[in-house]
Amino acid sequence: MARHRHGKPLLTFPTSFSLKAIGRGVEDFEPLVVEIVCKHAGELEQDAVHSRLSSGGKYLAVTVTFTATSRDQLDTIYRELGGHERVVMLL
Repeated sequence: MARHRHGKPLLTFPTSFSLKAIGRGVEDFEPLVVEIVCKHAGELEQDAVHSRLSSGGKYLAVTVTFTATSRDQLDTIYRELGGHERVVMLL
């Protein structure tokens, strides 16, 4: 478990967690992100997904809020999304 410099855990599981993915292909980028998150986190709550188009219309920022159950789960989601060719940035 990751720890803060004072020895306290950074995250305690389960916890509500928001992940933001920014990517190309605004028409179908949101479903791509949601599919990957759901594969590892299960069904999402209603209103768990929010998207915003960049000012130039080239990128879409997708924020997904879900219940994270472990650091391994988060690492797996970040690894899969981060390795996808259409994902430009993860926060």
